[in-house]
Amino acid sequence: MTFAERVYRVVAGIPAGRVSTYGDVAAAAGVPGGARAVGQALKRNPYAPAVPCHRVIASDLRLGGFQGGCGGGAERRKLSLLAAEGVHFAGGKLRDAARLFHFRREAGQGTDRRRT
Repeated sequence: MTFAERVYRVVAGIPAGRVSTYGDVAAAAGVPGGARAVGQALKRNPYAPAVPCHRVIASDLRLGGFQGGCGGGAERRKLSLLAAEGVHFAGGKLRDAARLFHFRREAGQGTDRRRT
């Protein structure tokens, strides 16, 4: 399995209404420190929307890129997709950190740590 295929498998596991970071996706795909490589793989995502690359954000909880670009129409599209799932940004950052989805790196599965 290629790195990109591992990334797509990991990202497909992020549930609607949740987001993860490029770094967390890289670690869950077996390449800690590979956040930029995750971005490159997602830029070429042939499986959207089944592989929901819009659910991956920057480690500083900012939006990050989308469809190979930053800002403009790509950013508005990513914000719109996330807002439709209940994920909102304020001042350019994720409003509710409880929306972060964390992966169990040893099992390749996510954990739901939302507060109830």
